Amino acid sequence: MKAASSDRHRGLAITGLGGLALSFDIPLMRSADGAFWPVLAARSLSMLVAALIIWLVLNRVLGRAQPLLPGRAGLLAALLYGLGSVFFVASLFHTASANVVFLLAFTSMFSALIAWIFLKERPAPATLVTMAVMLAGVALIVGGGFEGGHLTGDLMAVASALSIAGAITLGRASMRPMGLVPLVSAALPAGLALAMMGDGWAIEAPQWVLLDGFVLLPLAFFCLATGPRYLSAPEVGMFYLLETVLAPVWIWLIFAEAPTGRTLAGGAILILALFAHALWQMRRPQAVEAGLR
Repeated sequence: MKAASSDRHRGLAITGLGGLALSFDIPLMRSADGAFWPVLAARSLSMLVAALIIWLVLNRVLGRAQPLLPGRAGLLAALLYGLGSVFFVASLFHTASANVVFLLAFTSMFSALIAWIFLKERPAPATLVTMAVMLAGVALIVGGGFEGGHLTGDLMAVASALSIAGAITLGRASMRPMGLVPLVSAALPAGLALAMMGDGWAIEAPQWVLLDGFVLLPLAFFCLATGPRYLSAPEVGMFYLLETVLAPVWIWLIFAEAPTGRTLAGGAILILALFAHALWQMRRPQAVEAGLR
């Protein structure tokens, strides 16, 4: 019992650190004060270097070569993760940061929808209700884009969530080790950004985006990927909400960028729906064990 409690505390600490590190992704990119292509290139290249270092260390520690891209499934997942990164960074240059964070929260529901269509994994009724509620929140945020002139950025954030959801579902379907794929996928946006930007490294404070890509994002992905060893999947999923909750706070404190009323209302709907769904998932195994289906 004591060992189980210790493992749980370890899992909470590791996963909480991962969610906290992820919440600084957008503020650090904003702090770099650069143009779109240079920021995308710096973020992606630093992530790629970090991935290669981690890969070499793992090979040395484990004594065997670890797959960077496990087969065709890994290659396709990397393509989707890479596209998701391009859409994500692009959305930050075309809409408010709070809109991006809240819209990305729909990734989990996109994953459930794609798994339903392609893997025939029918969501539970509670998940379907959650998806419907979250669609209302997304519609509220994106609807503000018509008035604020940032509809393109909102749609890019939705495209990013859809791409990442596709990659997650592909990893689930293939059952291959995909731990390094999100980091290795940075090769796609890095190559695209280098081809598009030419010789212009227009970044005022590159140290911030390099800190983000080389340290915080690898730390976040490692901690969040380690969490399921100690916690249930729904519990780990709740820590992803730390970015949804904290990133707009950091943006408001650092840049004095307050979300609009529609964004706050839509974001509140998304967060409450996800939080309620995660709590339901955590209680569900207990209900099943007790014979309550």
